[in-house]
Amino acid sequence: MYANKEQVTAELQSIRDAGLYKEERPLMGPQGALVQTLSGRALNFCANNYLGLADDPRIVAASKESLDQWGYGLSSVRFICGTQEQHLALEYGISQYLRRDDTILFSSCFDANGGIFQVLFGPEDAIVSDALNHASLIDGIRLSKAKRFRYANRDMADLRAQLVAAREAGAKTIVIVTDGVFSMDGYYAPLPEICDLADEFGALVMVDDSHATGFVGPEGRGVAAMYGVEDRVDILTGTLGKALGGASGGYVSSHQEIIDLLRQRARPYLFSNTLAPSIVAGASEAIAIAQEADDAREHLQEMANLFRELMDEAGFELLPGSHPIIAVMFPGEDGARQATAVAAEMLRQGVYVTAFSFPVVPKGEARIRVQISAAHSEGDVRAAVAAFVNALETMGSVGI
Repeated sequence: MYANKEQVTAELQSIRDAGLYKEERPLMGPQGALVQTLSGRALNFCANNYLGLADDPRIVAASKESLDQWGYGLSSVRFICGTQEQHLALEYGISQYLRRDDTILFSSCFDANGGIFQVLFGPEDAIVSDALNHASLIDGIRLSKAKRFRYANRDMADLRAQLVAAREAGAKTIVIVTDGVFSMDGYYAPLPEICDLADEFGALVMVDDSHATGFVGPEGRGVAAMYGVEDRVDILTGTLGKALGGASGGYVSSHQEIIDLLRQRARPYLFSNTLAPSIVAGASEAIAIAQEADDAREHLQEMANLFRELMDEAGFELLPGSHPIIAVMFPGEDGARQATAVAAEMLRQGVYVTAFSFPVVPKGEARIRVQISAAHSEGDVRAAVAAFVNALETMGSVGI
C-alpha cells in the first residue's frame, strides 16, 4: 500500500489530523481497578479485567511457584518438546469447565481464531459470519478457501437468507460464526435463534466467547450457558487474557475429532512457542477461582447496572444492554474528536477510559467504551460518572 517513507508519514499525519491517532499510556504498576499512570493514580474503566483477577494474589502466587517448578519458558512448540504436564491439565480443566470433549491451547485467541478455519473448512464448504465479528475471526476466515457469506449484526432474517444462499451454492458443510458478545457494543449474540437456524439448515455453530467466559452465565461458562444452549454449540473459542487472569493465551474447545485435527494441522499451534509455564499455572488458578465466583459476578452486574442508571440520569447516550461493556456514544462528524477530548480530560481527573473511533467502529459512531470490573466499588462507579459529567462541562467551556 505504501511505496515510501513520505507516504507513510503523510498517512500518519492524516490520522492525527482526524483526531484518530491512538496513544499508548504506560502503566507504572499492575493492572487493577486503580492503576498508576505517568500522570498519577487513576480509576481504571477500560480493561477486560471483568472479575478483577489480573492482580489477584492467589494467581500471582501460583504463577510465582510455577517458575521454580516448571521454569521460565519451553523454547519449543508443543509437538517437539514444548508440552508439560500442566499444559495437559489446563486443557483438561477448560474442557471440564466448558463441558466440551477436549481443548487445545494457543498463544492467544487471535491465534486460535486464525488457525481454525483453514484446517476445518475447504472450497466445498461455507462460512456464514456476523458482520461485526472480531478482527481475529475475520482474518481467520480469510485464510480459508471456503465460500464466505456475511449477515448483518444479530439479524436473523439476514442470517436465514445467507444460509439459503450457502445451501444454493452447494456447500457441503456450513458453519455459522459469531462473537458471543460484540466487544464494541456489549451486545449478546442471539444464540437460541442462531442454533434454531443451524438445526434447520444442518449447520455447525462456532462462538468466540472471549468477552463472556468467566463471568456470564452459570459458573461463568459463557453466553451459551446463559441461554441454555451449550449442547447446541459445536466450537467454542476464548481467551485467558480477559476475565480469566488477564495475561495471555487462547483456546479452542470442541468435539474430540476437531481438536485432534487442529493439533495436526493448525499452523499457529504447530509453529508458535508453547504457552509460558507461569501463564499456564496462573490461568489454571483463575479458572478454579472463576467457577466459585458467584459473589463477584453478582457484584459485577450490580456495578454495571448502577453505571447505566447514573449515566442515563446524567443524560448520556448509551447503547442498550446489560453486559459490563457499556458504550457511551459520541455520534456525528465531530464525535471522534469529542470522545478523544473527553477521555483525555477524564484522565486528568483521575479516571482512565479510552475513546474508540473509525476504523475500530463505523464512522460517525465514536464512543468511549467503559468496562466495569468486579473490583470496582460503588464509589468508583460514582466517581467515573462524575468525571464524565465534569469532562463534558470542561470541554464545553473551551469550545470542544
